[in-house]
Amino acid sequence: MTAPDELRQKLQSVGQEHVLAFYDELPKEHQELLSQQIDALDFDLLNEWVETYVRRKTAFEIPAELQPPEIIPSDGGPTAEEARKRGEELLAAGKVAAFVVAGGQGTRLGYEGPKGCFPATPVVKKPLFRLFAEQIRAASIRHGVTIPWYILTSPTNDTATKAHFRQNDYWSFDPKDVIFVMQGTMPAIDFNGKLLLARKYRLAVSPDGHGGSITALRKSGALDDMAGRGIEHISYFQVDNPLVRVLDPLFIGLHDLAGAEMSAKALPKNDPMEKLGNFCVVDGKVNVIEYSDLPEDLARSCLPDGRLKFSAGSIAIHLFQRAFVERLTEGGRCLLPLHRADKKVPYVDTTTGQSIQPEAPNAVKLEMFVFDAFPLAEKTMLLETRRQEEFSPIKNMEGVDSLATSLHDQVRRWAKWLEAAGVSVPRDADGHVAAAIEISPLYADSADELAKKVDKTISISPGQNFYLGSRGQIGGA
Repeated sequence: MTAPDELRQKLQSVGQEHVLAFYDELPKEHQELLSQQIDALDFDLLNEWVETYVRRKTAFEIPAELQPPEIIPSDGGPTAEEARKRGEELLAAGKVAAFVVAGGQGTRLGYEGPKGCFPATPVVKKPLFRLFAEQIRAASIRHGVTIPWYILTSPTNDTATKAHFRQNDYWSFDPKDVIFVMQGTMPAIDFNGKLLLARKYRLAVSPDGHGGSITALRKSGALDDMAGRGIEHISYFQVDNPLVRVLDPLFIGLHDLAGAEMSAKALPKNDPMEKLGNFCVVDGKVNVIEYSDLPEDLARSCLPDGRLKFSAGSIAIHLFQRAFVERLTEGGRCLLPLHRADKKVPYVDTTTGQSIQPEAPNAVKLEMFVFDAFPLAEKTMLLETRRQEEFSPIKNMEGVDSLATSLHDQVRRWAKWLEAAGVSVPRDADGHVAAAIEISPLYADSADELAKKVDKTISISPGQNFYLGSRGQIGGA
C-alpha cells in the first residue's frame, strides 16, 4: 500500500487529489482498497484519455471510400473440403482454444446472476455454460485431445461464475483446463476531466468493453498459458448466443489456409437497418462500422444487381491467431482505440460527501471494441454463416432476441437436423414444429454428425419433450 503522502503527491501532479477527500476518515481496509485502485492507474494514459476523449468530442466520420468486403459463401466455396480437413487437423493437434466473453449479468433477462448461468435450452433448461461445455467436450472426444476453455468474467460476476463451475464439477472438465480471465475496467471521468468516486473509498469504474478481452488475455497470463499448450488459434464467441458453433472445423481451416490473423463470421442482414455492425472495406482493410454510425442512405444503398451493398453484419464470432493478440498487446498496452460514451454515472460529491444520482449524462465512459482489431491485421477472412444455424442471441426479456425467440430457433434448428437425417418431426397446420426438441452436443453438434448416428425409426409425438442425450437416450437430462 502506497504511503498517503506519496499518494497525494502522485494525485496532485495530475490534478486528481480530490479522490482522497475522505481518505483520512476511512477505516484501514477501505484506505487499502482505494490505494490499490489508484496505484493501478497509468497516469500518463489517464492524462492522454482526458485530453483526447474528454476535452474533445470528435464525431465519427464516415470514410470517403467505403466498399463491401469479400466474403466466402457459407458452404466454404471451392476449397471447403481442404479447409474442413485442415480445421480437423488443427483441432486434433491441440492448436485451437475456445474463448467465451461472459462478463455480463442476466439483469435484462430478469435473472440474478452471470448470464452464462442462465437456463437457455427448451427441454433440459441447460445453462449457457453447460451448452458450450458440451460442445467443447464433444470436439475434444472426437479428436482425442484436450481443448482448453478460457472464460472472460468481470469484477461483477467473477466470484459467482467460478462458484457456478465448482458447484457443477466444472461441467466434467479438468479444472486446470478451464481458465478464468477477468475483464479490466476503466475509470469514469467527468466532463471537467476529473475522476469520480462511486463510494468514499472506491473510484467509479466501468468494464473496458469486449475489446478489453484482448488486454485481459495478456494481463492474466492466459496468452502465456496458450503458448505453453501449443495453442495457435483462439475461437472467440459471446456468451448470449446458444446457437454458436464454438469450434467449427470449416471456419478454422479457412482462417488458417488464408493465413489470416483475424477472421469473422458474417451474417446477411434481415433489414438494412438491423442493429448489427457492418463489415466494410476502407483503404483495403476490413473494418466494422456500428449500425448507429452508418448513415441510412448508405445502409440502404444497393449494388447494380439490386442486392444490399453493405449486407454483411457482424455477430461477434471470431478467430484470432494467438501471435496477433500478442502483437496487439505487446508491452502491456493495447493497440485498439478507445470509444467515448456519455453516461449518467452515480458519484459521491467530494465537497459534501453526498451520493448523487445524476438526471443527465455527467461523465465519459471509455471502452474498446474487439472488431477494431480488423484494420490492424495483415490478413483477414470473412465467412458467411446462416442465421438459422448459428445466430439467435438471448439479450432481452421479451420481443426480439429474447429467450422465447431463441428457444423457437433452437427447436427449429434441431428439427431441421432430424428431418435431414430421415427422422419424422411432428408439425402443426402452419408448418411449425409441434414438439419441444433438444439434442445434446455430446450426441451430435452438427447436422452431419447427427446423420451418422441417429436411429431413423425414432418416434416424436406432438407436444412431446424430446431430448437426445449424450448416449442417444431419449428423455431425461
